[in-house]
Order: sequence, then C-alpha cells, then structure tokens
Amino acid sequence: MGKMKKKHESGAATAFIPRNQAIKKLQLTIADFRRLCILKGVYPVEPKNKKKVNKGKSGNRTFYFAKDINYLASDPIINKFREFKTYVKRLKRAKGRRDVKALGRLRANKPSYKIDHIVKERYPTYTDAIRDLDDCLSLIFLFSVLPKSKRVYVERVHLAKKLSLEFMHYLIASKSLRKCFISIKGYYFQAEIKGQKVTWVMPHKLAYQCPDDVDFRIMSTFVEFYSIMLGFINFKSYQDIGLIYPPKLSVTNNETKINDDEYDLTDLNDEYLASLNCDMIKINQNQDESQGDEFPLAEEENAEQIENAKIEEENLNKLKILFKGLKFFLNREVPREPFVLAIRSFSGEVSWDKSTALGSTYQESDETITHQIVDRPLVGKTYLNRVYIQPQWVFDCINENMLLPVDDYLPGAVLPPHLSPFVDTNDHGYIPPEKQKLIKMKLGITDTEDKVGDEKSENKSEEKILEKTDVKASKKEETKIVKKKPSKNSDSEDESEESEEEEEINDMKVDLDSPDEDEQESEQESSLSENEEEQTKPDKTKKPIIAVVKAQPKVENKNLLLKRQADEERKLSEMMIPKKNKRLYDKIIKSKKKKNQEVEKLKQKRKIYDENQVKNAKKIK
Repeated sequence: MGKMKKKHESGAATAFIPRNQAIKKLQLTIADFRRLCILKGVYPVEPKNKKKVNKGKSGNRTFYFAKDINYLASDPIINKFREFKTYVKRLKRAKGRRDVKALGRLRANKPSYKIDHIVKERYPTYTDAIRDLDDCLSLIFLFSVLPKSKRVYVERVHLAKKLSLEFMHYLIASKSLRKCFISIKGYYFQAEIKGQKVTWVMPHKLAYQCPDDVDFRIMSTFVEFYSIMLGFINFKSYQDIGLIYPPKLSVTNNETKINDDEYDLTDLNDEYLASLNCDMIKINQNQDESQGDEFPLAEEENAEQIENAKIEEENLNKLKILFKGLKFFLNREVPREPFVLAIRSFSGEVSWDKSTALGSTYQESDETITHQIVDRPLVGKTYLNRVYIQPQWVFDCINENMLLPVDDYLPGAVLPPHLSPFVDTNDHGYIPPEKQKLIKMKLGITDTEDKVGDEKSENKSEEKILEKTDVKASKKEETKIVKKKPSKNSDSEDESEESEEEEEINDMKVDLDSPDEDEQESEQESSLSENEEEQTKPDKTKKPIIAVVKAQPKVENKNLLLKRQADEERKLSEMMIPKKNKRLYDKIIKSKKKKNQEVEKLKQKRKIYDENQVKNAKKIK
C-alpha cells in the first residue's frame, strides 16, 4: 500500500505563501519587506481557490508565490537592510549616552547600498526598459514639482527634477514627441522611442498640499528605483544620438552671451538646463545624420505595406518640421516648460521675457516674431506683424499635423473643443462634428465643395426615384385592359374575335416558368383597381378582351442580392461554429451591439447639446 497523501501538503497550498510567513522566513520588518518587494518587482497574487490555499480557512490574507519569496531570499540587498537596522540601534544608543565621538563615527560610516544590479536584472535590454517607462516618467515628473516637506526628501525632489529635464532635452534633440493634450490633471505627452510609444503626465505647477491619506514612504521607494532606471535610459539615449552625458550646453551659441568674468558656466548650467532653450554639445559636431539605404524586396505581396510605410514616414517628417521658420514669444502667464518642449520638439523657436527666467534668446520687441502666445486680454503695446493666439493652438496643430487657422484662437475668442489625440475614431465609432471638420480640412474639402457634393447626392437619389416611377408606369400601361367596340352583325363579331384570339395565341409566347409571374399578377391587379376607379363603368354590351403580354425581365438590385447572400453565408457560418467557441462569438456580437448603442447615445447627447446652444443663442438675441 502506497504512502497516504495528507491534506494541504501539495498543489496550490504549497505554491503560495502568506505574507506573515514570508516576513518570518526573510527575517525582515514589514516596512523592509514592502521596500524589497517594490525594488525587486514582486507583487501579491490572488489565487483561484483561496480556501485551498488558506488550508480550509476563509479569512482574507495576502499571498505571494513561494518561488518569488525564495528568489528574494537570495538577494544581497537583504544584508544591507540588516546592517542599516543595527546602525539605527547603535545610533539611538549613542544619542542616549550623549557620546558625541561615537555619533560622529557612526554617521561617517553610515551603510549604503546600490540597486544597479536590480535594474539590470529586471530590464536586461534598453527596449525592455522603454516599454515600462510610462509609470516611471509620471512619478518622476510628479516628484519634480513637489514642495519641500518632512514627508519627502529634498534630495530626491532635486534628482527627479534633474532627470526629467535631461529626458526633455533628449526629446527635443531627437524630435521624438508625437502627441500632446491639456487636461485638468496636467499635460499629457506621448513620445516614440525606438518604436515604443511612451505616454506620461506632466502636472500643473500650482500650489500643492500634501494629502494625509497617501503613504509617501511607498512612493519614495518607487522613486528611488525609477530614478536609477531613468538615469540608465538617459545615458543610453544620449549615446545613441551622439550627445554627451551628463549634458553640456552650448550657452555661447545664443544671442545672450555670457562673460566668463561675471559668471561661472558650471554654476549656471543647471539653470540653463531648466530653460530647455539651449543646444547641447555633441560628441562629434561634424557628424551628419546619414539616411538609410533602400533595398528592394523580392516579395510583391508587401507592396501595399511598403507604400503605407512610406506615407507614414512622409507624415512623420512633415510633423518634425511643423513649426520650422516660426518664432514664438511666451507671455508671463503662459507655463514655460510644456510649451518650450512642444514648440522646440517640432523645429520651432521660442523665447520669453528675460526677467522671468534665464535662457531667453530674443525679446518681445523683436520684429521677426510670428506668433505671440497670450492667455489674458491684450494690454499694452501690440504689433501688427505678428499673430496673437491662445495656448491651445499649439497643441491642436501638433495633434492634427497641420497649421490650423488662427481665427478661432484669437485672444478673447471662445475656443473650439480640445479633442483628445489618444481616442481612435475608427475603433470608437463616433466622430464629433469638430473632428469631421478637421478631417475635411486635411483632405482639402471646403464648405462649398461639401455643399455641392450633398446636392449631387440628393439629385442622384431623386433621379433614381423618378426612374423607378417611370418603370412602374410603363408596366401599368402594358397591362391595361384592351376593349374593342362591338359591330352590328353578331356572327361577324364572333368570327373576328375567334380569328384574332388564335392569331394572338400563335404570335405571343408566354413564359410560364418566369419567377416574376406572381409579382406581375399583383401589379396587374393593382393597375386594374386603379383603372376601374379612374374610368367610368363600362356598358353591358361591351365585351372586354384580355391581351396576353410578353413577360419582361425583372430589374434586380445587385447590392440587395449581395447583402442577402452575405447574410445567408453568415448565418450558415454561425451554425457551423463549435459549441466551445459559440460563447466567445456571442460575446463579440454583444460587445459590438453595446458599442453601437453607446455611439447612438453620444449622438443623441450631441443633438440635445446643439439644440440647447441654439435656444441659448436665441435668448441672448
């Protein structure tokens, strides 16, 4: 007889481990355990059957994979956590004894650790790190605008600010920015780095109060890891485009040259780095960007893909030089960082008043300025050789990949809706009227052409209706009753009638197998009823003779036939779906119906909104 298997000694019960057991196994405090899990990328899991994993108990517990805990136990950073724990105990003892020498000695030998090896373990390649860059950038940009407080270390805030500025300089130099969007939370940006799309949020620089319900220790641990990760990414990114890291700025290239006797460039490097308006020194200034060679492919099947790729590349090159030749000037009320990043990433020039910050290249009195961005009513001197616009114009132009008309963005004007570039109208189904207008503008369709197209479509529909009515009228005329006048001699009448009937029967050939027989009979009946109403009642002496009419081919709608055939084929294919895949198919159909319902709801909402706008406009008048 084999060995008896005991309960909860195999399977799911051994694959998971509760958090308390994991802490005892690693001999760490709960704070250190959380910190270690965040750094190593180990997170709790939800087992399928909690009762089996919890050995028959139904209480709520946090579980981890047992193999993950074994993986944590072998990391050398645990020893550093234990050393730091003993350091804190010795420091408290020295403070209690008021031993100044011991305090100085302990603080000089404070244990430290590095997490470079953890970053390399989690992200072996540069592309892997880029894929996971969204959360990293959002948190780094958040910490870069936090005020000084007891909950957050000032050094981490400064480091986050420095890393975020370096990353923005890389975006400007490589022209990697693709989309921008302004929201209540902040400025949404999307960049394309090595074929990977990276999206993050840059918060507004407003007065901020630290909330009480947020654990900043956990967030600080994430920032500690992400700062090392972003440092690696910045270094590799700068090396790929031939820039020196840490970045060195060519400040003397600007119009506002600095005398070496008055200032030290090393001290002002951080301030000029924060301006985002200075070019960086390259490793080799004379190196040219070589374009890749085109190699023809042997396969003819990829011709369409090659054409699409060429079109996308042309649109991308057009986007990169969208603001080329334009000079912008920012007023004091306009936030500087996001707009300098957006304008310079698309080959534009930008400046501001020299009293607000360092890095301005020209002043407001420069006559070569083409656009001045303002966010308040115009006060003071205005220039006729430039356009005054609101900030939204810059972001809308980037998202639409074209310079939009400035009439809707003048100071004091009611701005058009700021449409999100992250919504795909093809997948969503609903296209707002403003988006339709922009699409027509891209295609070069004017309002007059659009009206002409609508009139042509209406005329075509009217012509089709007239053709149908003409066909019906001709059929009715052919099926009318042919009546013959009676003669005086009844015998001659009978003979003539018989001879005429025989001739008609011999001459006419009736197609009995035609599929339109029933339809023709119904049309004949309808025409008879109409004729009876129109004509007066015939005399009893007159004998009606019904002529046999040759069958005509039915005018069939090919599109309708194709649609019916497609529906029949779809129904047959639905019948042939296996039962295990039928549920999935039903879910897909249900989701499509739900999507169509949502689109209809949005259309109804838009209709109600437009009606309310018209009513409000009438009330104002």
